[in-house]
Amino acid sequence: MDDLSGKRAIVTGGASGIGRATAGLFARQGAAVCIADIRADLGQEVVDEIAAEGGRALFVPCDVTRAEDCQEVVGRAGQQFGGLDILFNSAGVIHRASVVDTSEDEWDRVMAVNVKSIFLFGKYAVPLMVESGGGAIINVSSGWGLVGGRKAVAYCASKGAVVLLTKAMALDHGSQNIRVNCICPGDTDTPLLKEEAQQLGQDLEGFFAEAADRPLKRIGQPEDIAQAALYLASDASAFVTGTTLVVDGGGLAG
Repeated sequence: MDDLSGKRAIVTGGASGIGRATAGLFARQGAAVCIADIRADLGQEVVDEIAAEGGRALFVPCDVTRAEDCQEVVGRAGQQFGGLDILFNSAGVIHRASVVDTSEDEWDRVMAVNVKSIFLFGKYAVPLMVESGGGAIINVSSGWGLVGGRKAVAYCASKGAVVLLTKAMALDHGSQNIRVNCICPGDTDTPLLKEEAQQLGQDLEGFFAEAADRPLKRIGQPEDIAQAALYLASDASAFVTGTTLVVDGGGLAG
């Protein structure tokens, strides 16, 4: 049920972290994958890794906050692969600060990368999915899209927006055979988590130990989130849309 053979996918933020793990997993399950990221060197590295394993991949450099870049990614993927079945929106940034200590530019950047990018990719991907007979869109939110967190007002606001944007898109496009779902990861071992520790001025080892204080007693690995994305992209979740899947080792359980 989780076989993606013949499927065509776009993964934003696919050069590192959760996006990179998901791009690789989608390719191993048979999908052709277009990787969109601002980091051209790392993006091409992922393409080379997928090709070395016999997969099919394309890299398109992209600033996910720019409409013309997002449109170019969707156009290139459609042209190269002949359609589009899966969109995984994993590009994201974090800024750790209170409302008083967050500048307007910092607020705008977080909202642009974490929310506007999903709007833009949806705007251009949905028509191509309709032409392809339907598809699956998976948006990455966060546990802090469901509960608040200290010193992270822009991030929490953006991830909360992703949860309801997902539900609204699911309502609009279900009749077009497009499912739209959301993953809320807990703390996951990615460059973003390391950057978060740096922003807070905390020792990395101590920060990770604190993040692992949850029922499963560890932080997530990118592959943990990739497996959830695979489920939502595949026919195993054929009757699932408009939902929020928490993948956090039990962090929000109590």
